[in-house]
Amino acid sequence: MKIIEQNHEILSLPENTLQIMEKAGRTCYKSEDKITNDSAERFVNMLVRKDHHAMVEFSDIIVKFITNRGVTHELVRHRHCSFAQESTRYVKYEGEMEFIKPVWCDDHLLGAWPEQASDPKLSVFPTKASPAEQVWMTSMEQAESDYKVLLQNGWKAQHAREILPNSLKTEIVMKANIREWRHIFSLRCAKASHPQMVELMRPLLKELQGKIPVVFDDLIF
Repeated sequence: MKIIEQNHEILSLPENTLQIMEKAGRTCYKSEDKITNDSAERFVNMLVRKDHHAMVEFSDIIVKFITNRGVTHELVRHRHCSFAQESTRYVKYEGEMEFIKPVWCDDHLLGAWPEQASDPKLSVFPTKASPAEQVWMTSMEQAESDYKVLLQNGWKAQHAREILPNSLKTEIVMKANIREWRHIFSLRCAKASHPQMVELMRPLLKELQGKIPVVFDDLIF
């Protein structure tokens, strides 16, 4: 068993994102003659500030997330996105299984841990692990052990997955246009969102604010 942290990676963000949105927007007004080498940022800023968000649909961003399956259950509810997710039907976890550390747990849980002892009370835990953290780790160890027993007894991966927990690490590639990403951030970065989701989405928002601030810098949490 190995406990890891969730993270994100931007796979695609076109360098001419602002120019594409400007070209689309100026088509509405037939003002293409006003396009200059530095006009895109000012024009897109105007679109965003006036809530003319239809134009910011003309550029997509693709992101790969490594997180837990509970989080991805929420992500795939965003219907205006495309998804490609690691499949528990076809991926057989025969080696070391990975689980995502809950963000409310301390970092001393990170790393690889021995197989569960025959007596759960004998399992090795970090010396600083709280009783609740020990319960979670024991549960993850048990899920990994039971999953492998089911495989050894002839169950296929798509059958054995029935006992896998929400904390199981998964990878998901997600594509959406910028308007939809703004909507996602407005929901998933908010204080009322699940803590694991917030800790996944806010770093992505911060990175995008650094790359194309004109379309994201008004989203503050």
